[in-house]
Amino acid sequence: MSEQDPNQPVPDQPEVDEPDVFDGPPRVTNSDIPEPPHPVNWNLLTAHDLEQEWLALNRWVDWLRHTYGLPVSVIPPFWHHHPELVWELSALHLHWLAAYDPQQDASAPLGWHRDFADARERLKYWVSTCGTRGDFDRPTRQAAWPGEDQAQSIQDVKFDDRDAEFVEFVIAQVRKRQEAEDEFYANLDPDDEAL
Repeated sequence: MSEQDPNQPVPDQPEVDEPDVFDGPPRVTNSDIPEPPHPVNWNLLTAHDLEQEWLALNRWVDWLRHTYGLPVSVIPPFWHHHPELVWELSALHLHWLAAYDPQQDASAPLGWHRDFADARERLKYWVSTCGTRGDFDRPTRQAAWPGEDQAQSIQDVKFDDRDAEFVEFVIAQVRKRQEAEDEFYANLDPDDEAL
């Protein structure tokens, strides 16, 4: 880039339009408005989205259990190891987000609380069925159907630090999902990439 000769006149610069107090608020576009809550299909999330959803759901579940004083018979510390609890809590979380959306009508939170009462009963059932407790966990029992291998024996696992275990769990889940994504893209036919 050449330097400007100080003896040459400077060309007129376009005048910068300073905001005027009478211009009104800045224009809002559709991209500025957050999306409404939408169902989360845990099976289809990318590795990045999976991590974000795990962290958001964990924060909300922690808030929920503290706010409503829920016992481990409703929400155990290791709920994240049990898909039946994850799907239920995820649906409840999305329902809560929709019920408390500022655009929602005023009776929506009452509907959420009614559904929350039903969800607590289902959660109690699943917690009692899977056998997870406050300081240990075990995989949910799986019944073998005719022709399938018999289910392996269930072993209790004790955890000393739930938060550290959750972080390790999420890292492992995200890594596994990323490996599956990488394998999928590595196996794409180069001719299909143009699609």
